[in-house]
Amino acid sequence: MLVAAATMLHGSGAAPTLRGAHAQFATSAGPFVAVLFAVALLASGLASSSVGIYAGQVVMQGFLRRRIPLYVRRSFAVVPALAVLALGVDPSRVLVISQVTLSFGIPFALIPLLLLTRRPDVMGKWVNRSLTTAFAGAATLVIVALNALLIVPAF
Repeated sequence: MLVAAATMLHGSGAAPTLRGAHAQFATSAGPFVAVLFAVALLASGLASSSVGIYAGQVVMQGFLRRRIPLYVRRSFAVVPALAVLALGVDPSRVLVISQVTLSFGIPFALIPLLLLTRRPDVMGKWVNRSLTTAFAGAATLVIVALNALLIVPAF
């Protein structure tokens, strides 16, 4: 989707919004392609939300030994999106803010992952070797630092 959008929109002068991208798709490739792009974007968002909710469920149940009812988990994904739609907030701006907000969670996933995968008592025979842990630590440091640098200008 990203490559298709970049190819279709490059140099078009389309407004840098989801609505502008949809309009440019309709102009350049026809209304059917524009609808396909919109459906693909919606499916991508639903898939991303589903994976995030499922991953959160696995972490909560596996590591924290907590259960959250299904309707509560799904509400955390659906209610904010519906609130944004109901309030009429600019979807492109909300999309950027949501991605910046999600980037706050990256250190909370990477650092424990790094710490847990180097422990033989947790990983058993699949424990990371020192070299793997060193490279993973360096990658984690770079990713967290880049996220910190990108968060400031987003707000």
